Amino acid sequence: MNLNLKKLACLAFLCGINFAVFAQNKNVQLPANWFNLDLTENGYFGISTEKAYRDLLKDKKPKQEIVVAVIDGGVDINHPDLKNVLWTNKKEIPGNGIDDDGNGYIDDVHGWNFIGSKKGNLEFDNLELVRLLRIYTPKYQSTTNLTPLDSTQKEEFRLYKKMVGDFGKKYEDASNTFSVLIAINKVLDSVAKINKKEIPTLADIDQYKADDETEEQVKTIIRKGAKEDGGFEKFYKNIKDGYKQYDAMLKYNLNPKYDMRAELVGDDYSDANQRNYGNNDVKGPDAFHGTHVSGIIGADRNNAEGILGVANAVKIMAIRVVPTGDERDKDVANGIRYAVDNGARVINMSFGKSYKWDKKAVDEAVKYAETKGVLLVHAAGNDNQDNDVEENFPNKFFDSKESEAYKQAHKKASKPDFTPPRPNAQYGGMGMRAPYDRTSALKPVPVDTAKFNLPHATNWIEVGASAYKDDDNLKADFSNYGKYNVDVFAPGFLIKSTIPDNKYEEADGTSMASPVVAGLAGLILSYYPELKPAQVREIIMKSVSKVAHKIKYKNEKGENVRVLFSEICVSGGIVNAYNALKLAETYK
Repeated sequence: MNLNLKKLACLAFLCGINFAVFAQNKNVQLPANWFNLDLTENGYFGISTEKAYRDLLKDKKPKQEIVVAVIDGGVDINHPDLKNVLWTNKKEIPGNGIDDDGNGYIDDVHGWNFIGSKKGNLEFDNLELVRLLRIYTPKYQSTTNLTPLDSTQKEEFRLYKKMVGDFGKKYEDASNTFSVLIAINKVLDSVAKINKKEIPTLADIDQYKADDETEEQVKTIIRKGAKEDGGFEKFYKNIKDGYKQYDAMLKYNLNPKYDMRAELVGDDYSDANQRNYGNNDVKGPDAFHGTHVSGIIGADRNNAEGILGVANAVKIMAIRVVPTGDERDKDVANGIRYAVDNGARVINMSFGKSYKWDKKAVDEAVKYAETKGVLLVHAAGNDNQDNDVEENFPNKFFDSKESEAYKQAHKKASKPDFTPPRPNAQYGGMGMRAPYDRTSALKPVPVDTAKFNLPHATNWIEVGASAYKDDDNLKADFSNYGKYNVDVFAPGFLIKSTIPDNKYEEADGTSMASPVVAGLAGLILSYYPELKPAQVREIIMKSVSKVAHKIKYKNEKGENVRVLFSEICVSGGIVNAYNALKLAETYK
């Protein structure tokens, strides 16, 4: 590792390894169930689930068990806190290798895996950005602004130029971050080896004699990280997880030469109408994310162990479509259709991406769910971006004649002085951008609210993530937001839930906030099953705990700004189970 001291310090700061100044402090011990607690009674800005069970539901029984589908990366169906709350296809005889119910899926006992086959499971995939560049690069690699193009080609070339820039930025950022993680890991592993321990202690780090100034800087980063992460063990795990994440990002997600879809899934990817492919392994090779999501929704409330899910009468249907990388639109559409056809009333979707490939397939599946009375709950994303301005897929807006007309009427003029970066053979000819200027001032993008009236789904809730304390840091620092596109916020910071192999762990993200809302929707429907998706959505949004004070977040310039909560989401508040159930009682 030949990083000089100045570069290491710079990279650590730029990549967030040296920890953001405005991030929530993780050096805090929260109740495992804080997201279900009440702000007034308990001092934590949860959703008042326990208060609702105690004061509103103690003499009531659920009228119906509600199936909540978890479209994700896999679910550990043997977890003790989940095994009693799983959806089971009673028409299917487990393990007989026959499609007993004739739905096209063999032995789909607890759900289905759309990214696998008899040959195994797809664990890694590219970002959608890379898959698109694989298509467009041969067409436009040598194109200039002077090349004659028709209207379709001009639009594709504009997209290609944007993608080349985005790819370069992502690759540079990932490479820089991974370099810092390598340096930190080197010190951690060296200290462990010297002390003959699997995991060293912070005292071991302090006593370690650094080989050079670079390692001394790493020691400083480790000390600060341990303090801000709430302990050395948490920091150590975060670094190891981060190393694994960025290693996969560079090897698979951002590698245009990697593509195992055809070999491991074997479907006709060009056929969006193909339904029957995959296997019944709903856990897959990495079920951390989906298992965590499932526990938040409905972890067993009656087994006196582990955690308490939001809902007490739901069945979790496991649908695997998300690899380590970006999900594919065909799989998402089929996941939605499978959930609808097999009785789900609520679908949680804790995933997203910045580019689309076959949005029509997803749109048609969303419309299908809408006609069948199924509510879709989607995570807003973790890039601290304004979803009113930036693209985030999937979303509730349909690609329609109206949206295309709007797009043509509001088309941005391309920059004539832009030239795509020179292709670099090392990265598959996709090109690398010039070094990213992080100090450049970005002009605020005005929001045209007319586009939010374009055709869209009425059975969709978009969810941002909130923290535990009712102060100006209430918005989780990573959470996307949007005055018009993010409907509600819900707890998504240090949420403890189920993970594979009978364990529990804290995790952050709008991926954790979305299942809080999906669980709430399931809870409402279990007591009021006659409600329609649009009504459940309305109840959840109208019953939020309004946030009257200003909150702070970093805007697109990196500036710390203060705004009212109503400026970052439609409802202006945090979902609340107690209020929602009281309001649901009034609906007829």
